[in-house]
Amino acid sequence: MLEIIGLYLLLGAGAGFVAGLFGIGGGLLIVPVLIFSFAAQGMAPEVLTHAAVATSLGTIVFTSIASIRAHHAKGAVSWNLFPWISVGILAGALGGVWIAEMLTGRVLQLAFGCFTLIVALQMALNLLPAAGDKDPGKPELIVAGSGVSCASAVFGIGGGTLTVPYLHWRQLTMPQAVATSSACGLPIALVGAIGNVVTGWGEAQMPEWSLGYIYLPALVGIVLTSALTARFGARLAHRLPQRRLKLIFAAFLAFVGVRFLVTNLL
Repeated sequence: MLEIIGLYLLLGAGAGFVAGLFGIGGGLLIVPVLIFSFAAQGMAPEVLTHAAVATSLGTIVFTSIASIRAHHAKGAVSWNLFPWISVGILAGALGGVWIAEMLTGRVLQLAFGCFTLIVALQMALNLLPAAGDKDPGKPELIVAGSGVSCASAVFGIGGGTLTVPYLHWRQLTMPQAVATSSACGLPIALVGAIGNVVTGWGEAQMPEWSLGYIYLPALVGIVLTSALTARFGARLAHRLPQRRLKLIFAAFLAFVGVRFLVTNLL
């Protein structure tokens, strides 16, 4: 049991740092590890994946808050953009769920792998011309948020993976893009976590100390360290040169994309 608790604490530390540095929720790291951990604990296969995703969303609520506070202290969050992107994000989630139901998991992951590699190349090489320096209007922000949220639901990823490249393309600096993306990730995680509490309420196959599909011991262990390391990640995001942070983010996207392709092609 001590090994499991240590794993949760270590996982939280890594996820929090990544969330603060890149403006993403950390689910790409948390979900696979939780699936492995829950399986080792003997959790029922019928609820194992649901529990991993739900618990991850629950931890992201706290990680996002810590990351937002750190970025806000630096004055980097573009709060004028946040409400309209969030409206689009919440609206686009429904469309993404509907699309995901029509496609197989393997097709989804292959498509996501290819798409992520394209985004990584764009960030590293600037293949597309930059957008004008005029602030995006409300309709554009809503449409962009909807597209990000739809893709997030289809591919099972956090919105920051796509929000950061979009905001940077719209001429926000990398620290501003990361900071604003952190803020936009909070409503996604909050709505998702609440939904999983409601849909999993009374699920007989969930173990003790569960709230719906959220497994509370894992949630607490991850949050204890992630809230702390998110601040360190945010500080590093503001200290790194923009070009270097941009290349690191592109490398992160490329790693994620290759992982999805290799997993589904081999």
